[in-house]
Amino acid sequence: MAQMTMIQAITDALRCELKDDENVLVFGEDVGVNGGVFRATEGLQKEFGEGRVFDTPLAESGIGGLAIGLALEGFRPVPEIQFFGFVYEVMDSISGQLARLRYRSGGNLSAPVTIRSPFGGGVHTPEMHSDSLEGLIAQQPGIKVVVPSTPYDAKGLLIASIRDNDPVVFLEHLKLYRSFREEVPEESYTIELGKADVKREGTDLSIITYGAMVHESLKAAEELEKEGHSVEVIDLRTIQPLDIETIVASVEKTNRAIVVQEAQKQAGVAAQVIAEINERAILSLEAPVLRVAAPDTIYPFPQAESVWLPNYKDVLATAKKVLEF
Repeated sequence: MAQMTMIQAITDALRCELKDDENVLVFGEDVGVNGGVFRATEGLQKEFGEGRVFDTPLAESGIGGLAIGLALEGFRPVPEIQFFGFVYEVMDSISGQLARLRYRSGGNLSAPVTIRSPFGGGVHTPEMHSDSLEGLIAQQPGIKVVVPSTPYDAKGLLIASIRDNDPVVFLEHLKLYRSFREEVPEESYTIELGKADVKREGTDLSIITYGAMVHESLKAAEELEKEGHSVEVIDLRTIQPLDIETIVASVEKTNRAIVVQEAQKQAGVAAQVIAEINERAILSLEAPVLRVAAPDTIYPFPQAESVWLPNYKDVLATAKKVLEF
């Protein structure tokens, strides 16, 4: 075991898969010699060569097209979209092509592509760099969407994503890249996609969340414990497909729930989670299921993002409304 940050765990996962499978290719803008804008691929080109880890032009649409072609030729591409705010340039490749390949070919073809991309706020990036656009991809059938919250989860989920025979969008929250370390096995391991993790057990309230909001929710749960409330925190880890079984089991135990996301409220993952709870466990509820989310506005300039982003105080206030209902 080694102490790793999330960025180190991601690099280690890529190294493991490049070493174990010669069909794995890593490419994107500045991922080669420079090791990526956040150094997620640092040292990989030197270790595995320019034929396995290489730079592309500054053209997301070209990166997507290349990934499709390589997948059809038997490779396992791992392209990087430098920031997920740039995903609009490659949406046709993702939603119009990769997501439909297995269906379109009657099961004869697959698209084992893992698209990595950083996203998320709290680090004062320029415009279009911090947007949480995971809801756009989660709506598209045929694509798995993974959002890790810890270094351990990041490595296991990324290896599982690369080995998956269908496309995966793997989103890495910028604020979590170097915010803390934890023990991560140095050997390869996988975490099953589509399985949530109960980060904290509780009996009075379920907080269902993912990404950086896991840590804000855990902080709120600690504050609520001081007031005598037992709070369960569920990290979805995969937002498409959702682990409905774990969500429903938690709600049936606690009878109360809130759902927390960093993205704007409208048409988000939280809305889908709440709909699933209402359809499957409404008779277990003793209070409405409430949401914590960002305002339905454009992501603000850095000077205002600390006011705009949800934090543990918002989670705490919403949790108390449900507990006191």
